[in-house]
Amino acid sequence: MKVTFTQAEVSAIVQPIRTEGSTAESVRGIATLGSAEPGDLSFLGNPKYKTSVPASRATVVLLPLDYDGKPGPGQVYLFVDNPSVALARLCSRLEQELWPRPAAGVHPTAVVAPGARVAATATVGPLCVVEDGARIGESVHLQSGVFVGRGSVVGDQSWLMHGVVVQAECTIGRRVRLHPGVVIGADGFGYEFVGGRHEKVPQVGTVDLGDDVEIGANTTIDRSRFERTSVGEGTKIDNLVQVGHNVAIGKHCMICAQVGIAGSCTLGDYVVVGGQSGLAGHLTVGSGAMLAARSGVKDDIAPKTSVWGSPSLPLLLEQKIIILRNRLPELFRRVDALEKAAGLEQPKAPRGRA
Repeated sequence: MKVTFTQAEVSAIVQPIRTEGSTAESVRGIATLGSAEPGDLSFLGNPKYKTSVPASRATVVLLPLDYDGKPGPGQVYLFVDNPSVALARLCSRLEQELWPRPAAGVHPTAVVAPGARVAATATVGPLCVVEDGARIGESVHLQSGVFVGRGSVVGDQSWLMHGVVVQAECTIGRRVRLHPGVVIGADGFGYEFVGGRHEKVPQVGTVDLGDDVEIGANTTIDRSRFERTSVGEGTKIDNLVQVGHNVAIGKHCMICAQVGIAGSCTLGDYVVVGGQSGLAGHLTVGSGAMLAARSGVKDDIAPKTSVWGSPSLPLLLEQKIIILRNRLPELFRRVDALEKAAGLEQPKAPRGRA
């Protein structure tokens, strides 16, 4: 399926502050400044690519308000507050055109328990299972192979993609987007060592996702041992993230790929966690804190603090340590030279035989 936009249609979507140039060419694709051809739309999202704008062959270019330059013949410059946001809005419209949601209704191959409640405007796709007592809200879209367990709630306008699993008694807010393979409400990892064996601790709590949460492919959020595991409104979680039982994540957090959050951690609002970071159990990360990629966190993090490293340290301190560590070989050479000059050279240990 091909989608095209006229200059007027693009302008209606991105709402430019001002426009320079005009074209009769339709927009048929999106490309980088350097690779764009006539018929493409491009944007300047990072100032370091500013010098690529004049030579770009893109028909339409989204630019920040402070860009100083003129379009070529048949080219249009649309000046906006934030080119990246403007492009996102255009892509959202493109997404709707490329992957329209099917008509409301339950596919013949889906299994919906008699005691489940599915809104008339909802879509239940092929091979979905909706168990007894589950509630599916207005304009919800369940793609193929989605499982919604007994007593769970999926809020209005949420979109659960192929193969999503929502176990029993979990609550999904409104406008939530769960990507393929997400598992909500798997058992928390809880065992007691008794008599030489690992005895399972039942996980009888639930999971609660707030409104406008988005969770990436193959991420798992475990149900709590008791009470609930929760993710606050507007939080975005990337692919392949593990959220342990009884974790409480605040509002509008950003959690990148391959992060592991052990049980009973509490993250405040607006926390950012870089990829492949790990948090030990029962920690508190204050609101506004930022954890750089591959941080290993074993202690509480104060609000609005930036940390890095494993074990994590204040960001500036870790950066200084990295600089000093890179200088260690030269430092040892200098110390060896000083010891030799002072007659303090240490005898070398005899080499062992292979």
